[in-house]
Amino acid sequence: MTADAAAVANPEALARRRLLTVLFAGVFMAALDAAVIAPAIPALRSAFGVDNRQIGLVTIVFSLCSLTSTALMAALSDRFGRRTIYLLDIAGFALGSLIIAKSSSFGVLLLGRAIQGLSAGGITPTASAVVGDTFPPEQRGRILGLIGATFGMAFLFGPILASALLVVATWHWIFLVNLPFAAIVFVMGYRALPRVTRPASLPPFDYAGIITLALMLASLTLGINRALDTFTGQQFWPWLLSVAALAVPVLYLVERRAALPIVPLSLFVTRQLRTTWVLCTGAGFGMGSVIFISSVAVAAFGTAPNKAGLLLLPLVLCSSVASALFGRWQNALGPRRVMLCGFGTLAAGSLLIGVGAQTFWLFIVATLFIGAGVGIVVGGTLRTVVLDEVDARQRSAAQALVNIGIAIGNLMVVAVLSALADAAGGGLDGLQAAYLAATVVMLVMMAISVRLQPMRSASAAPNAAS
Repeated sequence: MTADAAAVANPEALARRRLLTVLFAGVFMAALDAAVIAPAIPALRSAFGVDNRQIGLVTIVFSLCSLTSTALMAALSDRFGRRTIYLLDIAGFALGSLIIAKSSSFGVLLLGRAIQGLSAGGITPTASAVVGDTFPPEQRGRILGLIGATFGMAFLFGPILASALLVVATWHWIFLVNLPFAAIVFVMGYRALPRVTRPASLPPFDYAGIITLALMLASLTLGINRALDTFTGQQFWPWLLSVAALAVPVLYLVERRAALPIVPLSLFVTRQLRTTWVLCTGAGFGMGSVIFISSVAVAAFGTAPNKAGLLLLPLVLCSSVASALFGRWQNALGPRRVMLCGFGTLAAGSLLIGVGAQTFWLFIVATLFIGAGVGIVVGGTLRTVVLDEVDARQRSAAQALVNIGIAIGNLMVVAVLSALADAAGGGLDGLQAAYLAATVVMLVMMAISVRLQPMRSASAAPNAAS
């Protein structure tokens, strides 16, 4: 009997396949929009008559809203159900896309990007929580690995799709194509996502917690990328980072008193979870280091800037394959070995660029190593560890923290590596020095990975203190 025939014969298996289709499609849609924006930037700048500094807000607004909404959407999914919030996010993403496509001013376009970001922030953590609710532990790693591969495929096809649409149509269609896609996902999700009965009574919503967390993340984001400084010409970043630091103890005190906290403090009790949050930031750091590879190709080989991105296609493909494979092998290897492999591969790739970027074949091998490493560390392993460690009531909040950790790592790598490259003289020499620094960070993450439990005991109870 074929797999399709077996699924038809087993209604539960068929329902799970439909559910996975909905989850993969939603994650792909959100990731695709982040990937298609780069080719559209010149057209948007021309259409609205803005300069390079202003057009950067298109990315900054999306990232800021996505990061600050992640915990909010997770809390809402715990309160109102995964199905309701997932469908709300899909609808919100479509609304944001429509506003962008129909925008008559740059301000309206930024409003659409903000709505897109707020909605996208909840799609992946909610989808991951649904996986934890629906599938047994032995299947979660494989499924979450495929979700990680979905990100890779979106970043592989996104620029190609956007470039093709710009050739045959206007920039508006880059966002309009989201509408039929979102409609299909919404209808499928309405039918496939499990319905959960809401509790009769819930504690008051943690308004103080979400406001404090949003303030902390917004200040951290703007402080690290210095976007506000660039836009205003004033130096705000030290004050913003100070606000972010002060918000941490305030958040701790607020969440200690909250009846149903946005960030449950129990998520920091076990060594496994504490280690995982650090590794999430490291994974985001490794993932973000990819942004400078095109610059290395331009500096080392004189590659045309508009063609340098093509050299990343093998990297993205390798990332998708590695994410899917290690998701499948995760149960056999255990999280410690998977993360050691992932950060070790990232360290090898960064080192090759740091010492041999001038040699083309070494550069290509380095990109394959980095692609594979990103696929492994940002794949399903850390999300699976979190699902195994927490109970059902905390799955959304825990998955939100995974996203937040990866996002913070992404912010940090851009700021740190660009500063190091400039301090080392810029050009190829500066970029190589930056990648040598990235190698050190990845080696530190390898050392931290040793703190993970090698395998999860079947009898281990979630949230057992260690």
